Amino acid sequence: MPRALMFMIVVGLFLPTLADSSDGTLRFVMMSTGQLFSRSTQALFYNYKQSPVQRMLDFDFLCGRDTPSVAGIVNPGSEGFQKLFFGQEEIAVPVHGSIQGACKAHPTADVFINFASFRSAYASSMEAFKQPTIRVIAIIAEGVPEGDTKKLIAYARINNKVIIGPATVGGIQAGAFKIGDTAGTLENIIHCKLYRPGSVGFVSKSGGMSNELYNVLARVTDGLYEGIAIGGDVYPGSTLSDHVLRLNNIPQIKLIVVLGELGGRDEYSLVEALKQGKVSKPVIAWVSGTCAKLFKSEVQFGHAGAKSGGDLESAQAKNKALEEAGAIVPTSFEGLEPAIKIAFQKLVEDGVILPTQEIVPPSVPEDLSSAIKSGKVRAPTHIVSTICDDRGEEPTYAGVAMSTIIEKDFGVGDVISLLWFKRSLPRYCTKFIEMCILLCADHGPCVSGAHNTIVTSRAGKDLVSCLVSGLLTIGPRFGGAIDDAARYFKDANDRKLSPYEFVESMKGKGIRVPGIGHRIKSRDNRDKRVELLQQYARSHFPSVKYMEYAVIVETYTLSKASNLVLNVDGCIGSLFLDLLASCAMFSQQEIDEIIEIGYLNGLFVLARSIGLIGHTFDQRRLKQPLYRHPWEDVLYSKYV
Repeated sequence: MPRALMFMIVVGLFLPTLADSSDGTLRFVMMSTGQLFSRSTQALFYNYKQSPVQRMLDFDFLCGRDTPSVAGIVNPGSEGFQKLFFGQEEIAVPVHGSIQGACKAHPTADVFINFASFRSAYASSMEAFKQPTIRVIAIIAEGVPEGDTKKLIAYARINNKVIIGPATVGGIQAGAFKIGDTAGTLENIIHCKLYRPGSVGFVSKSGGMSNELYNVLARVTDGLYEGIAIGGDVYPGSTLSDHVLRLNNIPQIKLIVVLGELGGRDEYSLVEALKQGKVSKPVIAWVSGTCAKLFKSEVQFGHAGAKSGGDLESAQAKNKALEEAGAIVPTSFEGLEPAIKIAFQKLVEDGVILPTQEIVPPSVPEDLSSAIKSGKVRAPTHIVSTICDDRGEEPTYAGVAMSTIIEKDFGVGDVISLLWFKRSLPRYCTKFIEMCILLCADHGPCVSGAHNTIVTSRAGKDLVSCLVSGLLTIGPRFGGAIDDAARYFKDANDRKLSPYEFVESMKGKGIRVPGIGHRIKSRDNRDKRVELLQQYARSHFPSVKYMEYAVIVETYTLSKASNLVLNVDGCIGSLFLDLLASCAMFSQQEIDEIIEIGYLNGLFVLARSIGLIGHTFDQRRLKQPLYRHPWEDVLYSKYV
């Protein structure tokens, strides 16, 4: 077995002991040299997530970087580019399908930000570590198996590489580079003055508490220089003391703040380093979790490692040990801010710190979507809709929330009234609309629409093609007569034309009266659909003057031929006029517009779609052979 591999296994087995050692024999060489990041640092981002990547680029712009900190994105199996913003400019960030390919394409990118799940974090991190260009990996995932973490730590130590995490939000060097969502929103970053470097180094287990301390440092010091959240797992890839020793070697850092927590013994390695004089700069420390003593039984706090395994792992014991080793330890978390303020002011008075001069950061352009939502900008829309809106918590139809439609048991007619007419019509109106849909859902298999759909289905076409082939036959001679019937009946009635004058004037123009005539129905074989609609209207409509006019016209046309009856198109057209006129919810101008646009044919299209889809499914179930037109046989016999 190779010596390096054997050593890695041994380190992995004994890692709990090694992590707490203070002799420095297994500390990273890189950790002792100081800087992890700079203004030129670039990273590869694994498992693309738009928000943290865009936040990194916005931070770059805020800091005045010349080049984006995200060199490339690794999305296994994908290749191409991802459009993002670098200030006002839209840039294309390369997307690579493999870690190896990304590292080869971007040799200067030495930080690997791993947003993989806890299941795949080990494999992707190990693959990244094996690339010679990668020196720092931040593992964001929580719940990475401890055995996997130990293997990664062992490999990193042997190969002089650095792990931040797992279960970390990352880290930040003020004015230079940040990892993912570290430090939160752009507003928080500006509030904490992280767009320029200060004089304080900070290391914590908690990412959330890091944000709190960045705010504190902005208030009582000249701000942060570098902050790292090592993550809350039991075995972090790099420890508090690792980073304190590193921060101690950065000349720009004059004061170090440490925020630990109960559980584990990581803080004791810092205690030993302080006792041995390895940390020359003032250290202010607090270990949170002192309230655990108030509980009668052992308590597991938020982090996996935040669970005291005995008196030595308690917050009180750690705080006492740190204070005895020379760290400045307040009596409570509330005392941390005053302690930092006093220590900083003393360093200023002693001439150790020359406070950073404040600068005005550039204004980062806001995304259009968020700016519109916050009311800061207005932009013309490409598409205007007045019937529905999906921008709120739930979709709305003409201002009525979807939940209201369900809770109040709205029917299809109610939804049509909202989406077509932008108002809630009375129940008798919506019931009539539903009756029209029910009665017109199918006209039989031989009419042109159904015939076309059946032929298309038999030809093996998809559902949408079958439906469209049938709908395209709808017109003045098939279904499309509803609108024409309404137009002509309304015009004749409003002008008070007698049936004789109306019919004969249409004849003189060479136009058949829309809504009159049927191939099968006659004076002695009435259309049951027409009778049902007329009965309902007479019982529920306030007025049926247009329908009655159509009936009088039918009486005259029947004197000419027995099949010139009022058909279902004419009945629906005239009754819809009565509905619009008698419900007192439409102006005369609106009624004219509805008839002109062709709303009423929409009823037939909607209803007929139900039947045409049924014909398509019926042909599929029958599994008949593909359709062959009779003419094909004739033509084929001639050629043979």
